[in-house]
Amino acid sequence: MNRRSKSTHAVSRARGTVGSPAILIPLLASVLVIALLAGCTVDLANPPRLATATAQAAATPTAPPTPLSLVAPTPTGEAPTADASTADTPAFENPGGLIVWVNETSPEHQQALDAMAADFSDRYGVNVAMQLVSPALLPDLVNTAVLSGTLPDLIVHPIEYTAGWAAGGVLDASAANEVIDRLGRETFDPAALELLTVNGQTAAVPSDGYHQLLLYRADWFDERGLRPPDTFAAMQTAAERIFDREAIISGLVIPTESNLVTTHQAFEQMALANGCHIIAETGEVMILEPACREALEHYYSTINRFSPPGVQTDTSARNALLSGRTGMIVTSPAILPDLAGLNPAAAPSCPECEAEDGINYLAHNTGILTEIRGGGAGAASVAFGNITSLGITAAADREPAQAFAEYWFEEGYAQWLALNTERKVPMRLGTADAPRQFIDAWGTQPVAGSELSLLDIYGEAVVARLRDGIAAAPRWGLREGQGALMTRLYDEFTISIVLQEMLSGYFPVDATLNEAYRRTVALIPNYAFPFKLDEQELAP
Repeated sequence: MNRRSKSTHAVSRARGTVGSPAILIPLLASVLVIALLAGCTVDLANPPRLATATAQAAATPTAPPTPLSLVAPTPTGEAPTADASTADTPAFENPGGLIVWVNETSPEHQQALDAMAADFSDRYGVNVAMQLVSPALLPDLVNTAVLSGTLPDLIVHPIEYTAGWAAGGVLDASAANEVIDRLGRETFDPAALELLTVNGQTAAVPSDGYHQLLLYRADWFDERGLRPPDTFAAMQTAAERIFDREAIISGLVIPTESNLVTTHQAFEQMALANGCHIIAETGEVMILEPACREALEHYYSTINRFSPPGVQTDTSARNALLSGRTGMIVTSPAILPDLAGLNPAAAPSCPECEAEDGINYLAHNTGILTEIRGGGAGAASVAFGNITSLGITAAADREPAQAFAEYWFEEGYAQWLALNTERKVPMRLGTADAPRQFIDAWGTQPVAGSELSLLDIYGEAVVARLRDGIAAAPRWGLREGQGALMTRLYDEFTISIVLQEMLSGYFPVDATLNEAYRRTVALIPNYAFPFKLDEQELAP
């Protein structure tokens, strides 16, 4: 019997054509984007992009969320008079200035980005509005801006949106391609350039990235004689051995909320580890293959038996590890300063969590994995890399936007990489004169306002594991030329929704695969392959 609630889950989605006259679309879109940019708060218990009854019922009351931050920059006044440092810098006719959307929300990012904008203005005589956008709202803001004709000049965004936005005319791939050529194509990670290539052009400039992590309590594993959980079998064995219902200790906590991209990404890595691909280069959807079924069975059985009941998020996973309530979590490197006790807002509180020489016990006793391996015939040890890129939009004032992109990767790059450096491994490795300038410096910068670096806390071997191979890691659809589909899947939360439906008891594994197949095919215009399901196999 499934121990998760079956009675309160309902998924709704209102995405379709607008039935009102076409002339109303820009007006309505303008009203929506103005409302979003006005700083309205986001109800995390009822997410604006999709809400489920399960998520609302299981949501833990939280402090009021931070409003969407789209702060206009401090006016920089008239263009400065050229001096010795700017005499050779071109000036642009750009009275309105540039607008840059950045998918970050912290005050530290706003402060640093405003400083970058002021410096760029001093050099080029162009005002820049650096506007922070919640990552959860970014896709809808872009879609609305397209309708209302209010796209910014540049957008810092996750790689899963690049291909879809390029195909949809949001991004100017040729403008980004020219920037990369001027900076030196050889100075970037070639695998990152490959992932961002759409129709022969690099559609955005790869900025930085990080590995998805599987963290585990190494001390608990040692006590129980368990091997590191780098395979399906080792992961499930460890989850079973550690799980203790009476002590309220789970074996594994993983994001499962239907409106989180991390729910999709955690499963995607497991699927890739077992040789499961959602779509082939030919365009045929492959999610019904045996490798995918095996991966989903592992995912379901491990979570359903050895995870806490109810919907889980990135925050609940982090808190479970910090409080000593789980043996494993799937997360991002953003947690690494927390493990060391450097974040007062998320301090380790497990019984053993005492600091020694300024570093918490938990940092020294947490195993860090970037790769896992499945158990099927096509299994391989694979990592999962997340990459952030800088895109120039089709609405941009092209020359100053390109100049700002070049500034980002030259004068402003080190400053950008120093913000939350644990999750910003540079995709521009260096310069023509110093080919490894940026990548070799990563891991040595202080983290979380301390004097300690990742190298100081975790050592050289862990830093190398966190740094290397991010862009080379496989991703669904991108290298197969199906990036536009991946944008739709992420935008609609297709995989995240069907996974939560399964965990909530609506579908068994086979029906879940059928639903994932049906919903994915429905996103592909003029699907050219036979539909593999009959009416009996479709969920009611």
